[in-house]
Amino acid sequence: MSEPTRILLEEHEIPTHWYNIAADLSTPPAPPLGPDGKPIDPSAMAAIFPEPILEQEMSRERWIAIPEAVRETYAIWRPSPLMRAVRLERRLGTPAKIFFKYEGVSPAGSHKPNSAVPQAYYNRQVGIKRLTTETGAGQWGSSIAFAGQMLGLEVRVYMVRVSYQQKPQRRVLMETWGAEVHASPSPLTETGRRILATEPDHPGSLGIAISEAVEEAASRPDTNYTLGSVLNHVLLHQSLIGLEAKKQFEKIGLYPDVIFGPCGGGSSFGGIAFPFLADKFAGERRAAGLRCVAVEPESCPSLTKGTYAYDYGDASGFTPLMRMYTLGHDFVPPGIHAGGLRYHGASPLVSQLVHEGQVEALAVPQRATFEAGIQFARAEGIIPAPESCHAIRAVIDEALRCKETGEPKVLLFNLTGHGHFDMSAYERYLRGELEDYTLPDELLAEALRTLPSVG
Repeated sequence: MSEPTRILLEEHEIPTHWYNIAADLSTPPAPPLGPDGKPIDPSAMAAIFPEPILEQEMSRERWIAIPEAVRETYAIWRPSPLMRAVRLERRLGTPAKIFFKYEGVSPAGSHKPNSAVPQAYYNRQVGIKRLTTETGAGQWGSSIAFAGQMLGLEVRVYMVRVSYQQKPQRRVLMETWGAEVHASPSPLTETGRRILATEPDHPGSLGIAISEAVEEAASRPDTNYTLGSVLNHVLLHQSLIGLEAKKQFEKIGLYPDVIFGPCGGGSSFGGIAFPFLADKFAGERRAAGLRCVAVEPESCPSLTKGTYAYDYGDASGFTPLMRMYTLGHDFVPPGIHAGGLRYHGASPLVSQLVHEGQVEALAVPQRATFEAGIQFARAEGIIPAPESCHAIRAVIDEALRCKETGEPKVLLFNLTGHGHFDMSAYERYLRGELEDYTLPDELLAEALRTLPSVG
């Protein structure tokens, strides 16, 4: 084997700019709308976001400079390694070369600090003292807790109740970094109290947790809201992943044929895929046949079964309306263990690319993802997060197709984080207690009835 199995970059090779795919879309991104169906001015969101974040959210500049203070914090764990899964290849008997970008090396154990650090930096820059946020699996909550501690900001996290109960270690991690964590729906907000009044044991959803975090941020001048996925500025920050991976592939003279990323809100998929799609949009020969596949759970299939329409990003309608693939903002996903993928919608940018046929979407069942995760762990030693297992499932299936056809494709996936806080999920799988859940058509139809009639 001519190329190394672990491709590293030097600290000085951390990207100096983020890549903004909005600059290269043939059709401009659809604008966010207010409840009246009219495009909103960015100032309408100034109560919960700092001005630099709003500028990035609306920007169509291709390259946006990374502040040096942010790059210094990134250097705690970046650049992250690009690794080749040689042992997995051998066990599968495939001619394909399987690579993964390993984001589990961050302090929080996932890719999420890539956006948490700049969000905390820009908020501190404008004098904000406190941050609120939501979290599903706990990876984003952990990341903003870490970033808040690094930059001297208080953090309050609304954690989806089912994940709060399933993953107590994530809560302890957030609290170790000084964050305050509450199960959502909570009695701390009007949104939470309203839901608990009708359903005291409500399992929660990311949409509800977002509503609680936004509600609190809007009510306090010293507090802003932070979001771990979906919005354009988050996917901008996550472009670090793909930008580093491109440099690493250049070192060994290879280029991926197919890229896979788990997809809930879209940050990890966009982070790995968007910088490579830039090559395709620019007409580069090496990227002419590139395929990018967003992999989601069958139980929460926004890209594969949702409707492409304007919808709220939260359950209470506090956020602007965004054009995206959605299952309806009232949709409450079942309590699968990939909590980071339990979101009713998808990034407007990812949604647009799927709608235009530039990106593929695939839904996979829960048990098959854990089967793939264990197969990967037993070959490569790294226990992946349940979210990452979705991409691994798709990669293994593609590698087996290469075995049938004899095609020596180069496959790349984003291993978004380790699964050290998810061992209860692996335990349930090994005991045969995990179930698959396919979204019934009637439940989807019910959730979509409340879509706003705008746009």
